[in-house]
This record gives sequence, structure tokens and C-alpha cells, in this order.
Amino acid sequence: MTPSQSESARLDAQMAFLMEADRLKAITRATRNHDGRFENSAEHSWHLALFALVLGEHAPEGISVERVIRMLLIHDLVEIDAGDVPFFGEVDEAAKAAEETAAAERLFGMLPQAQGADLLALWHEFEANETPDARFAKSLDRFQPPNLNLASGGGSWDDYNVTHDVFEARMGPKIRHGAPALWDWLAPRVKAFFSRR
Repeated sequence: MTPSQSESARLDAQMAFLMEADRLKAITRATRNHDGRFENSAEHSWHLALFALVLGEHAPEGISVERVIRMLLIHDLVEIDAGDVPFFGEVDEAAKAAEETAAAERLFGMLPQAQGADLLALWHEFEANETPDARFAKSLDRFQPPNLNLASGGGSWDDYNVTHDVFEARMGPKIRHGAPALWDWLAPRVKAFFSRR
């Protein structure tokens, strides 16, 4: 059966968005994979969705793992336009937020209106970090890189001269806020890593 004209137009818009999203594979992040190669943002998003699927049982009560996965699959699409900002790098937060918001509006605006509006609202929820689902998703976004740094022997910590005190002050509150059980598991491993240096 051939799709109707409206179905065809909807599919055209969805495919244009998906092909644009493919550009995320070309965005290099500061975090290194276990083999020392720099991670790209598409790999990061996929890995975080898998983190949510596997580690959802450690989330605070009331978390919707399905919603968290949806957030994590789209959270970094804005990097297609705005690029990645290393967590330990220096950035003008207000300018970056404006750039990312414009990117989200452009990218999700490519989709059929209701679908685009739904994903844009989900992206804003992740960025605001106020709902339980967003807090867990944001914590996973902060939890994955240190685990890759441990696996790669230092990774971006070496690149940015990060000390244990800096790591704990900047990352601890962000992970603990939405995933206290994961922080409790990670903190001693990071401390042991830095104590051997």
C-alpha cells in the first residue's frame, strides 16, 4: 500500500531529522573510550541509554527508565550545531545555553509539529534537571565519563589536569543529586585511582 501524501510528507520530515541526527557521529568529545580513542557524541548517547537500561534498578524510587532512555538518546543532539563542552573546560554558560537552545529548536523543528514539540519538551526537561527522571538522566550523563576515565587509565582527567579534589567537588554533587547509589559505588574507586598517582 502506498502512503498517502500526508503520510509521505510526515515520513520525509522524520527521515530528514534522522539523517541530520547522523551528524552527531562526527562530534568528538573530550572523554576517551576504554581503548584511549576519543568518544563521539553518538557513541556517548547510545552508551548512556544502555547505562539507563542496565542501571535503572539503582535509580531512586519512581523513575521511569523508559523516559530516561528517551532523554539520553536526544540530550546531546544539540552538539550537532553547538559542539561538545568538556566538563572540566572553561565555557561561557549563558552563551552556550543560548546556542544549545537554538540548536534544539532547529533540530526538533525538523520533525512533524507534535512529535518535535514532544522531543523539545523532553530536551528542556533534561536541561532543567528538576524532575526525578531528569535528575537521574543527568546523573548518568556525569557518571559515565569517570568510568571511561578509570577504564582508560586517566583519559580526560589527564588532559585537563584534574585532581581528586576537583573531581569530587565538581562531579560528586552532580552524580549524587540524581543517583546517590551510583555515586557511593564510584567515589571509592575514583579515590583509589587518584591515590595511586
